[in-house]
Amino acid sequence: MKKRRWPTLVAAIAVALLATAGTVPANAADSHQLISGDGSSWATNAINVWVAGVTSSGLQVVWTSNGSAQGRKDFGNGTNDFAVSDIGYQGTDPHTGAIDLPCKLGNGNDCRPYAYLPIVAGGTSFPYHLTVAGQLVRNLRLSGETLAKIFTGGITNWNDPAITKDNNGRQFPSIPIIPITHQEGSGSTAQFTLYLDQQYPSIWRPYAGGPGETEYYPHKVGIAQNGSDQIINYITSAAANGSIGYDEYSYALAKNYPVAKIENAAGNYTLPTQYNVAVALQKAQINTDKTSPNYLLQNLTNVYTDPDPRTYALSSYSYMIIPTSPTDSRMSTAKRQKLAHCLYYSNCQGQGLVGQVGYSSLPLNLVQASFDQTAKLKVADPKVDLTKRDVTSCNNPTFVPGNLSANHLAQIAPAIPACDHTGAGPCSGAGYTGVGPTSNSSTDAQGLTPNGGANPSAANASNAPGGGAAGQSGGAPGKTKPGTAANPTATGAPKIDPANGQPINDASNGGSGGAPVTGVPTELAAYRQKDMSNVLAPLAVLEMLAVLVLPPVFYFYVLRRRRSRS
Repeated sequence: MKKRRWPTLVAAIAVALLATAGTVPANAADSHQLISGDGSSWATNAINVWVAGVTSSGLQVVWTSNGSAQGRKDFGNGTNDFAVSDIGYQGTDPHTGAIDLPCKLGNGNDCRPYAYLPIVAGGTSFPYHLTVAGQLVRNLRLSGETLAKIFTGGITNWNDPAITKDNNGRQFPSIPIIPITHQEGSGSTAQFTLYLDQQYPSIWRPYAGGPGETEYYPHKVGIAQNGSDQIINYITSAAANGSIGYDEYSYALAKNYPVAKIENAAGNYTLPTQYNVAVALQKAQINTDKTSPNYLLQNLTNVYTDPDPRTYALSSYSYMIIPTSPTDSRMSTAKRQKLAHCLYYSNCQGQGLVGQVGYSSLPLNLVQASFDQTAKLKVADPKVDLTKRDVTSCNNPTFVPGNLSANHLAQIAPAIPACDHTGAGPCSGAGYTGVGPTSNSSTDAQGLTPNGGANPSAANASNAPGGGAAGQSGGAPGKTKPGTAANPTATGAPKIDPANGQPINDASNGGSGGAPVTGVPTELAAYRQKDMSNVLAPLAVLEMLAVLVLPPVFYFYVLRRRRSRS
């Protein structure tokens, strides 16, 4: 009898497995198939917000922050589904000669077809740790020339006369400067060194050994750290007094740490707020040649020299790199569909979330361009569904219904306080103020001057070709009603905290007090219209368990009944 039980049991399980194969939805395995990407640490904090949003809808995205250079390399080698980079493929790095091609082993063979699409804007900032008499300085100002000399070894102490001049006579005590640079191939380094090469070539090129930008900072001064997290963790450590580094503004903002106000071409010291970045990038020149391999990449030359008083000079875009070949070995219909969902979310609903975490939203024309680039996923695979995606319905503070031709975020950008003009101030801030003039008014310190007639920048906010939306103009004339921290699309400029450039979330500003809300939405109805994987997959698992368990249970039940009868 024992010999005959197991064949019967095995047969029952085999029947169950065959039955299961026929009952699980054909796309159940693919419905929870994850997509993975890596690259830019500069853009990572925005990406993490979006990943949290899509994960709540059942999409699985694995993101690794390892630097723009590594992300592009992994894309070329076919080891990721997408990459994020702050610059495009270079061919070779101008300073190190490192090969940079979208090809396996970087040798120009077996190259992976791709498309660039912008995903977020932001400012490369300069977080610092300068504690004097037990207080953290929060209102440091630096000119571009001073910045260049600090990071090339020309200025080595915080009491240097150039720093005193930038701060209108306020002199800091003798504290050695510790420059903190990226060790890995970093888009932040590329953006910073491009600025240095174009604006201060006589300082940068002798230090770097030649012209051009690089992703690999020449480590002749200071301390190198690997990745954005290590950069900010070092600067904020107790032993790092005197240090200054560079990275996207979100890292310092998350730590509640100050960044230097950088002098722009108009002679104002500004922060990389979402407003000042939006103003600056109206001058970005975007490659609009659809036949070019660098289609949609940025030229920032005019951003550096923008005369608008509100501009933050080191503003730029970050890009996703997506595969476009129908024969791409890593990509399936399910993966392309998931990637399309994620791109729709990040470039549409997700743009309304980035301002409060230290970034700035894309203007309408670049959102539309990103939609068009996403369509290449459907060209590669006609089964990809891109219906019900309307750019004008996106929750994006750069455009509002009825006024889609203007960059609203730039329009409502507050005027720079008078105490942050060259020769004035500096504006008071929490912590040490030092010696020297500190001419501020409460109105200036909070940035309450309405954008419009009182703001001389209004006449200078026109955009260069390919930058912000066509026909962009300055601020709305006359007095405007303050906006709110929760809704930056409201008419008028919100109140701004002078220490960090963020909207003040209090009752007078339309908020409820406390820190700005930066949560992510949990309902992604647009994704769920035709993707029920978050429902079907659990049902399929339950069905599989039922089919596997019930036949053996039934078998033993019948066997037991037969024994009892015999």
